[in-house]
Amino acid sequence: MIDDLSTIQGVITLALSLTLFLVKAAALADCIGRSAGSFVAADTLNKQAWLIILGLAVAAHLVFWYPLGLLNLAGTVAAMVYLAQMRGSRS
Repeated sequence: MIDDLSTIQGVITLALSLTLFLVKAAALADCIGRSAGSFVAADTLNKQAWLIILGLAVAAHLVFWYPLGLLNLAGTVAAMVYLAQMRGSRS
């Protein structure tokens, strides 16, 4: 019974980690593909700042794979803020 619960917890943790990694990677890919002017139009940080933030978020996730760690949570929040600002602007 305990082995079954730990297996289920492991699968859930892996699925959550993969999902959050994909969110960060998608935000980074979107940032790379956008023009610098669209960041000005969205009234947010410049492209270089977002590239650094999102690149560090992806790198931290690869190093510290546990999805509920402090660095991973901060990176996830940063990626979601980026996506909310830039995907919402459609510039």
